[in-house]
Amino acid sequence: MSDILLYTVEEVAEILKVTPRTLYNYIKNKELEAVKIGKYWRIKHSSLQAFIDSRTINSQN
Repeated sequence: MSDILLYTVEEVAEILKVTPRTLYNYIKNKELEAVKIGKYWRIKHSSLQAFIDSRTINSQN
């Protein structure tokens, strides 16, 4: 099994320089794929990269 890198909402908020509330809104609106494990949300590295790529492509158009 390959290693899966998961981030917390707080870690992703720090990476993207946004508030955790903003990330919860992205998750709620299905703009950022996340999984809830127990009572905590986790974001896969690949999901974060796809989110960043989609924002980068959209902002250049």
